[in-house]
Amino acid sequence: MTASAPQVSVIASASRIVSKVGSSLVTNDGKGLDREAVAHWAGQIAALRQQGKQVVLVSSGAIAEGMARLGWDKRPTSMHELQAAAAVGQMGLAQAYEVAFAKHNLRTAQILLTHEDLADRQRYLNARSTLFALLRLGVVPIVNENDTVATDEIAVGDNDTLGALVTNLIEADALIILTDQRGLYESDPRKNPAAKFVAHACAGDLSLEAMAGGTGSGIGKGGMLTKILAAKRAARSGAHTVIASGREQDVMVRLAAGECIGSELRAELPVLSARKQWMADHLRMRGQLVLDAGATRALIEEGKSLLPIGVKEVRGEFEPGDVVACIDPSGKECARGLVNYSASDARRIMGQPSTKIADILGSVSETELMHRDNLIILD
Repeated sequence: MTASAPQVSVIASASRIVSKVGSSLVTNDGKGLDREAVAHWAGQIAALRQQGKQVVLVSSGAIAEGMARLGWDKRPTSMHELQAAAAVGQMGLAQAYEVAFAKHNLRTAQILLTHEDLADRQRYLNARSTLFALLRLGVVPIVNENDTVATDEIAVGDNDTLGALVTNLIEADALIILTDQRGLYESDPRKNPAAKFVAHACAGDLSLEAMAGGTGSGIGKGGMLTKILAAKRAARSGAHTVIASGREQDVMVRLAAGECIGSELRAELPVLSARKQWMADHLRMRGQLVLDAGATRALIEEGKSLLPIGVKEVRGEFEPGDVVACIDPSGKECARGLVNYSASDARRIMGQPSTKIADILGSVSETELMHRDNLIILD
């Protein structure tokens, strides 16, 4: 589980960084936007910029700030009330960052995203191009989930995950997740004072997920598990992750100077191609193809394409080019990829040899339901 302990933080050599700051760190534990804290983060990012590092900030706090402005003590459960709080709070959050960064002669840009923005290939590429353009112009992009319009169907869900998605989107070298905890422990230190701290580990190590149970605070939505999963996701594009306490003085500056702070989770997974990374980053599939044992083996062990004859069931509704999940006989998602046929056509040809596609559909666009080059095998 534990990786060899490096002497220098991975942030020291990172030239492009995504830094995620949790709600409790920018809203004074939910009491309203903490402008002094916002100024503190802006100052640290300005220092990193002076070192030649590009930084994208993923900042929580819109809903918490909206709650404070509306006089709400508890996070609402109604979707419309959450959206209203986000709309009110986003105004204050953006203004506070703009003022704070202006003191360092830095421009900022607000980027609001949902999962739909990253699931659609063209919108994904547009978001990527915009972020690269902003970085070239010396602007600090400030990213948040678009909670004002997000629903369960299109939401990313938490800013730890969003930070990882943005890390993959711009192929950043590292992700810094700042929280109100020191980092990862082998068990909950609130329940076990003798819990061992994990300073170094490999991102994607399944034993980490077993350690990181529990939920976040009443202000934010994330917990340590979401951070572990975010590190695993970021590692798919080769990015290392540091989970550290935002209460540490000048934590980002010290990390950039090489100091090892918090839990460092190094990427040791094979780096995926851009197209396969995009598929891996889908949080919700358009549909599912349930495979038989032979098709599962052909995909996973033999590296072959998915043919109609190996499909037992087609679930959901999708069109050619959508990302669809492949389900093995045990019910587990084993792969995902770009499907060549619509759900209605897939149902007509499933279980049939490719030689019969023309007879059944009247024509053949592809002999495979999913080509090997357009699919990814999951861990």
